Amino acid sequence: MNKENLKKYVDFSDEVKKAMEEGRPVVALESTIISHGMPYPMNLETAKAVEEIIRKEGATPATTAIINGRIKVGLSEEELEFMATSKDIIKCSRRDYPYIVANKLNGGTTVASTIITCAIAGIKVFVTGGIGGVHRGAEKTFDISRDLQELANNEVLVVCAGAKSILDIGLTLEYLETFGVPVLGMRTEEMPAFFTRKSGFKLDYEVKSEEEAANIARTKWDLGLNGGLVVANPIPEESQMDEDKINTAIREALVEAEEKGIHGKETTPFLLQKVLEATEGKSLEANIALVKHNAEVGAKIAVAMNK
Repeated sequence: MNKENLKKYVDFSDEVKKAMEEGRPVVALESTIISHGMPYPMNLETAKAVEEIIRKEGATPATTAIINGRIKVGLSEEELEFMATSKDIIKCSRRDYPYIVANKLNGGTTVASTIITCAIAGIKVFVTGGIGGVHRGAEKTFDISRDLQELANNEVLVVCAGAKSILDIGLTLEYLETFGVPVLGMRTEEMPAFFTRKSGFKLDYEVKSEEEAANIARTKWDLGLNGGLVVANPIPEESQMDEDKINTAIREALVEAEEKGIHGKETTPFLLQKVLEATEGKSLEANIALVKHNAEVGAKIAVAMNK
């Protein structure tokens, strides 16, 4: 995006603007986790805590959102509060992005639209909970998250706790492989499954440190191999959930979603809400723990990439 259009559409917070001008590491964060992913006040507390973790590790957090049609890269405390409490926020993927901006509406950025915002703003590292992917039963529904195409097409490294466990993780990995997206296991040989450390799917590459992940990303882009990377960082051991309990909850939620005709971008929030109810709130605690852990790893990668 040229400088004129950048000014026309994008607002950088003072903190992010200063960090970028001084060439210091910046880590992007999504905002759907605040607007759609967690109840208030936990969503706001988590958003602030994650930003603080990133600062503590020597990087600058840039929570992204669209507010009154302005693309925000870095949010003030008031803006974070607005994203956490307003009922007037649209879950924003690529298809929604121009509509929300043009009509001066409010959008919570998903993984896909945060990657777009990173590309617009020139940010190379993005931290989230879990990426979207190929949904279970996609051979009938064609329900594949836009996250995967944005990963394939933009030079951003995404740190996550794997793909959300409500998805078909095997097919998600196949799809990423087809589009040339490296998936690096952070100190693990296996793709984590969001709420649990293991999924049963082996990864091609394990990295032993944040420096190694940063070096692989730098090398990829130096070689002109455009597109992103995934760093799959397992949930901390003490926070992971019981695999059988989670899988039972997901299976039951999938049946209910089909019966109620829930599809498209409503699917993920519905399934995660059902898992939350089935686990008596434990899945929310696990979600918060894994996001914080990802923030720590993502900030370290950003710092290493900046050296």
